[in-house]
Amino acid sequence: MTELGPVLAIAQRDLMKLLRDRPRMVTTLVFPLLLIGVLGGSLQANLGRHLGFDFLAFTFTGVFGQTLFQTTAQGVISMITDRENDFSQEMFVSPISRYSIIVGKILGESLVALPQAVAIIAFALIVGIRASAAQFGGLVVVGLLICLLGGAFGILVLSNLSSQEMAGQIFTFVMLPQFFLAGIFNPIKVLPPYLDILSRIAPMRYAVDLGRAAFYAGRPESARVVLDSPVVDLAVIGGMFTVFLIVGTALFVRSERNR
Repeated sequence: MTELGPVLAIAQRDLMKLLRDRPRMVTTLVFPLLLIGVLGGSLQANLGRHLGFDFLAFTFTGVFGQTLFQTTAQGVISMITDRENDFSQEMFVSPISRYSIIVGKILGESLVALPQAVAIIAFALIVGIRASAAQFGGLVVVGLLICLLGGAFGILVLSNLSSQEMAGQIFTFVMLPQFFLAGIFNPIKVLPPYLDILSRIAPMRYAVDLGRAAFYAGRPESARVVLDSPVVDLAVIGGMFTVFLIVGTALFVRSERNR
């Protein structure tokens, strides 16, 4: 309980930074909606009839998972800025657990990402994507798990990077391929063996798939669009989160001590 206050303080700091940065608020809310409306709508018009399911809804669930995962992971890049401003040094000399600092950062970036989840769901209703309140509620719960996984992944990727410029380049390199390996815009039920292996080690795959499992629960299209059972997705996400958090925190703390 003594660690809860610092965790919430770090999380509140990230949320306040978003609220004060209006251009960032606009871009983070609008860009996912453009992906769903423009890309999802065009693919539905051209491919939806042949695939046998609503491609707009398929794109919606993919963009939902991808946006929350990427936003939280990318938000952790600010720890590089904190390091350059020596703010992270001030945090790490404080008498709180290193894990509390990292968890607070992940929680803060999750709070930043969740308004996007609400906006995406609202846009889905506007464009005619229909689901029950329970299905949309399940998406919100799953969205929190996706944010936690994305934050832990971001800590792992960025733990040994020395500058924000390098972080941006590396982050793009590890994130962009996952757009296709996770099946955000394209069905990946059938893949060549080498792509199937890469897909199965991509964290975003399980984030997107768990979101689709929540949305398509009880629907006949579920067998066509959901890759693994929710139990498998949850087990993999839990295992990856634990490994990413432990290893990423250890590497980050070590790099701070070596400065």
